[in-house]
Formats: sequence, C-alpha cells, structure tokens
Amino acid sequence: MPLPRFDRLPAGRQEQILAVARRQFAEHGAQSASYNRIIEAAGFSKSAAYHYFDGRQDLLRAVLDGVLGRLLDALGPWTGASDEAQFWSRLDAGAAALASHLLNHPDDLALADAAVAHAREDGRWLGWFDALVSNGQELGVIRTDVDRELLVAATAAVVRTADAWALARAKTSPEPAGPLPEESGAQLWALLRGLWSETGPFLGGAGGSTGAR
Repeated sequence: MPLPRFDRLPAGRQEQILAVARRQFAEHGAQSASYNRIIEAAGFSKSAAYHYFDGRQDLLRAVLDGVLGRLLDALGPWTGASDEAQFWSRLDAGAAALASHLLNHPDDLALADAAVAHAREDGRWLGWFDALVSNGQELGVIRTDVDRELLVAATAAVVRTADAWALARAKTSPEPAGPLPEESGAQLWALLRGLWSETGPFLGGAGGSTGAR
C-alpha cells in the first residue's frame, strides 16, 4: 500500500499519479510497464517516488486496489433475493453493470484480470460471489452437491469469462458503447444453468434449467 506521505498529498494529486500509473500498466502490462517511465510521466523524481511508494509492486498494488474497488462498485453489494425471479433479476443487473463499466473504462478492462487475481489475497472479489451462491442455494437455484469453495470460484470465473467474451464482441460492433445485447446475457445464463444444476456438468448430465431463465 502507499506510504503515509502519499496519503497526505491532495486528493487530486493522488488521483493524477494513480491515473498515470494505471494508464501505463494498462498499455504495457501489469508486469511489463516501466517504473521509471511511470514516475517520469507522473512528474516526480525517482527519489521522490520512494517517499510515496515502496517500489514498483507497491504502486501496482495501489492501482489494482483502485481497479478492484471500481469493479465492485459497478457490481454493487449482493442483496439477498427473496425468490428465484428476483435472484436472476439482481444477477442480471449486476453482470450488466459490470460489463458496461468495463466497456466504458478501457484501463480498468485491461487490468481487470490482474485486479481479480490480486483480490484473491483478501477475498473481496470472491466474497461477492460467495454471497450470491449462498443466496442461490437458499432459494434452491444453485446445487449443493459440489464443494462450496469450488462452486464460488467456478461461478466467478464463468461471469468474468462471459463478460470478456461479450466485451470482445461489443468492440467489433459499429454501435456506440452502451448496454450489451440481450444475447450476451442469454449466453451467460445458459452457462450458469449448466454449472448450477444438479444434472449439470459435474455429474455428466445435459444441464437442466433452474426455472425462470
């Protein structure tokens, strides 16, 4: 995390530094971007940089924390649904909001996978999906015959992969950035029905519907 001196900088200056770093990491890769180039673009010397960050990895962690925070803000907290229709509606809204954010924030999109991997250290990302799976199991939407930790991780991976697929398709569309087409949501729900059904892929079945979707 940033050193105390960074926190004492004006908020606008903090955001400027992190925005420059985010752009460099997004353009050149989380593990490839030059620390010296980031420092130069941010407008301070290497010696000054060590007053704010304990090296390149510390700066990268700060950037990824910011990306993750915005992804979770886009999803919003998972609020338990009272029935299956409400469950699917809330999941639909969260997935669409996340995809829309990524579509309109290319730096966050480029760093999303790195931010999610970074989040595994403190559980914030999987915590959202753990709440979702718990609620779905209570409603009988999600199977209970598979290890919970595995099911949470698989659900998170399906949603992230489906978003990446939908965004790749959206980039080739002549339409301006906006809500993703219904087809993308339908593909995600089909994948989740197969994953969550007790007759689905873990038991070798064909994958049945959980109901409303």
